[in-house]
Amino acid sequence: MIAASAALLMSVVPLLAADAKPKEFTPVQKRWWAFQPVAKPAVPAVKRADWVRNPVDAFVVAKLEEKGIAPSREAGKAMLLRRLSLDLTGLPPTPEELQAFVSDTSANAYEKQVERLLASPRYGERWARHWLDLARYADSNGFKADETRPHVWRYRDYVIRAFNADKPYDRFVREQIAGDELYPGDLDAKVAVGFNRHFPDESNQANIMLRRQELLNDVTDTVGATFLGMTVGCARCHDHKFDAIRHTDYYRLQAFFANTKLDDVVLQTPAEAAAWEEKNKVWEAATAGIRADMDALLAPARKAFYAERLERFPEEIQEVITMDAAKRTPYQWQMYLKAKEQVEFTEAEVAGKLKGENAKKYKALLGELAKFDSIKPAPRPVAQTMSEHAGAAPSTYVLNGGNYAAPLQEVKPGFLSIIDPADAPESSQRRSQLAEWLTRKENPLTARVMVNRIWHHHFGRGIAGTPSDFGVMGERPTNKELLDYLASRFVESGWSIKDMHRLIVTSATYRQDSALREDAVKVDPEDKLLWRYPRHRLEGEAVRDSMLAVAGALNTKMYGPGVFPPLPAGLQTRGGWKANEDPEEANRRSVYIFVRRNTRYPMLEAFDMPDTHESCGRRARITSVSQTLELLNNDVVMGWSRAFAARIANDAGMTEDAQIDRAFKLAYAREASTAEKKMSREFLSRQTSITGDKAQALADFCHMLMNSNEFLYLN
Repeated sequence: MIAASAALLMSVVPLLAADAKPKEFTPVQKRWWAFQPVAKPAVPAVKRADWVRNPVDAFVVAKLEEKGIAPSREAGKAMLLRRLSLDLTGLPPTPEELQAFVSDTSANAYEKQVERLLASPRYGERWARHWLDLARYADSNGFKADETRPHVWRYRDYVIRAFNADKPYDRFVREQIAGDELYPGDLDAKVAVGFNRHFPDESNQANIMLRRQELLNDVTDTVGATFLGMTVGCARCHDHKFDAIRHTDYYRLQAFFANTKLDDVVLQTPAEAAAWEEKNKVWEAATAGIRADMDALLAPARKAFYAERLERFPEEIQEVITMDAAKRTPYQWQMYLKAKEQVEFTEAEVAGKLKGENAKKYKALLGELAKFDSIKPAPRPVAQTMSEHAGAAPSTYVLNGGNYAAPLQEVKPGFLSIIDPADAPESSQRRSQLAEWLTRKENPLTARVMVNRIWHHHFGRGIAGTPSDFGVMGERPTNKELLDYLASRFVESGWSIKDMHRLIVTSATYRQDSALREDAVKVDPEDKLLWRYPRHRLEGEAVRDSMLAVAGALNTKMYGPGVFPPLPAGLQTRGGWKANEDPEEANRRSVYIFVRRNTRYPMLEAFDMPDTHESCGRRARITSVSQTLELLNNDVVMGWSRAFAARIANDAGMTEDAQIDRAFKLAYAREASTAEKKMSREFLSRQTSITGDKAQALADFCHMLMNSNEFLYLN
């Protein structure tokens, strides 16, 4: 059946007929809020004008006044700085930063803290993590083998740098969809296109047609969810059951990616590449004889290895691999590009087939070759990304039931019909056209979706509560006028993400106290109208990083390959997990932890790290026993508690009350109350009597602070 389907697909003969005339969109679909043009609303006049700090507040308080709810008072300075610091950088403020802010009586003291934190390199590390959830970023392929992607970390570093530099969001989008086409001289843009490659990939899949279709589906679904906030994947098999997305629209979007291929791009300027080539020529000339002898030893094994791998494919795919390249059709080229990875192999793989005397000879030759390492150029920096195949693009068909073997009518690249029904102009740079369409000012979705995501991460809930679903089954915005104002402002500011942060975090809305108020709860129990700042738990990465920070153990080294903190005893991983020998590497920020798809780092998994097999726009916030056990019993957390205690004990001449205050300031960014000091003294006394060790009692006290809700929540 597979072979028959392959033959039909290669000859590009549709198997089934389809309705020529698509269904008309209903009046309700045409009026759906997310598809309406973004029009900047006037800032409303409100009774509580004295409370308003910027336009955000006017839109918020207007809704509150409709319900007869008053906003909350402003939070205290200590709470505000802790909130702001964790929100923008994922790290708590130091006691010194807190003291500087509390002592600053200038009118713009808070605004200065905002600018300091936005300028911090820690900001990019914090906000890149949110984007990596959307990009389904991982350092491995997934599926059974879960092989490592050795260079994909460069995309993670690109995102961190982009946020720190406040790269305009429209440019950020264009680079990730088609940076190689739009900015061919920009090495960062080549790395950015890796966004399209973060799909899970069963790289040894023998059914190449199925593999190609699954990868195309993943890219289409992710682009739709991430940039458009629409569940386009629901139209893979038929017209979307709820939203104005046709079956044909899904494959029109998919057609933009029909001619892409996996690519490992060398990241060198022309001058760097020329210098590398010159050095490599010297090495090649010096080692030509040794390498020739090695090739001769490997030749029989290489031939056998090739035959072994080739035989696993159906006859049609074998023919595609071995046929004259000039005779391949565009579709056959796509099959070849996907299959050739499985019949290509490294010298090390082939050498592993050698036995006996040949294996000894090869090992000796490796030793001889190593003598020339001093003149060998370093490996070229490489990014794992996507690019366009040089040949013509294969035709794209609507698939009956999403089945690659059941094509219906052919479609051209195009956009969502409800917004723009025309096909994209003919072009060899298809992804560039999609990138430009996504970032047009007239596109009603892109800016709305991104400002809603920013709002979501500041308040724990978006104005529209389902950040990746602006459709009928998603939550409608609680304040559409505010959402449209922010989207308009976003575009007017040059798509500046940092400008959007400034607007939001300097508002009176953001600066409200988080205390519960019975009068408001009766009217708006879920705080959807924001009559107070909504408490929400930190993500696992921020919890881990905060613990490292208060323990004085955080390694702030940036960038590079993923790190491997130690795993719990007995935990096995497919694909490998060798803990870093240098403990300092293990104490780097959580954004740098290697992401193995089939084995998420346990502490992060316990705190709802998403499954990286698909895009995640909104993390779950589950409260579970495993979280408690992770924080109470984890040897690593216990070690951080001891380091936290040692940090306090090392401050010579401090009384017990002063030590308690120091611990509270580090953990909570505030002083302990009189009652808390009394309870803390009693706890330390009791623990000392139990353990007979005052240092251990202090470590237990620090452990308790880091396990508290006040530490784990953004208040």
